[in-house]
Amino acid sequence: MQLQPKRARRCVLSVPGSSEKMMAKAAAIEVDQVLLDLEDAVAPNAKEAARHKVVEALNTLDWCAKTRCVRINDTQTQWCHDDIIEVVMAAGHNLDTIMLTKTKSPADVQFLHLLLDQLELKLELSKRIGIECLIEDVEGLMNVEDIAASSDRLEAMTFGMGDYSASQQMHLESVGSTGDYPPDIWHYPRYKMTIACRAFGLDSVDGPYADFNDLPAMNRESKHALTLGMSGKWAIHPSQVETAQTTFSPDDKVLATARKQKAAYEQALKEGLGAINVDGVMVDAASIRMLQNTLDRADLMGL
Repeated sequence: MQLQPKRARRCVLSVPGSSEKMMAKAAAIEVDQVLLDLEDAVAPNAKEAARHKVVEALNTLDWCAKTRCVRINDTQTQWCHDDIIEVVMAAGHNLDTIMLTKTKSPADVQFLHLLLDQLELKLELSKRIGIECLIEDVEGLMNVEDIAASSDRLEAMTFGMGDYSASQQMHLESVGSTGDYPPDIWHYPRYKMTIACRAFGLDSVDGPYADFNDLPAMNRESKHALTLGMSGKWAIHPSQVETAQTTFSPDDKVLATARKQKAAYEQALKEGLGAINVDGVMVDAASIRMLQNTLDRADLMGL
């Protein structure tokens, strides 16, 4: 199996592919990943023109984002195959991943995988384009484990609250809200998708919070996602980027403590000790495995 590169995804900033102005602005933003959207953010009669604008943006703009992704229309639409072919043919060398909208089954992913195989062979591309899946309906959530295992191009899955809530006929006022349901209404789908992701070495990304003026709520939802083991959160407005990037970055004090505990534990192992006391905290093999996640994230982010 060929493994895709690991990438930081603390924040994925979504930008309409039909707006040259917004894409130019997004190119200058320090964010882990930018998502150029050809699906919901683009009207049906503007999709063909948006493809050309996305290609132009990928090929000409100086992107601060380390990962450039294009969100295509789903496999049940008339736009899907043209999205893939036209974007990859014209800008494949400047594209890192493709996000497959409304992924419902492994067959959706395998269709994209095989088409990318053919295009990369034809174009003699030097790098392999990754796949990201958007889980946003009940069928996709039911099949999420099989989807996670469906392709070695797969790098990440994102939970899309908006279409998911419509698919389940949930009664909510806006995307990402919790309505009047007392617990966290998104706990189960977030948890289920994240378990599937981690079982197959994928990143798990939380979906958007629609009220981009409510940064405290964005912060709260980002913290909930982080606690569950998710890698980052989708932003729909530049104002949300800093909140997500900060929340999913290891705290300086936490990172320093993790490094100190690991160094002390490695020294203890050399002395034949299996568990030690570091500043009043018991450190053993299990706790080292937990803090190693923090250290790995910090390395990925260059911290």
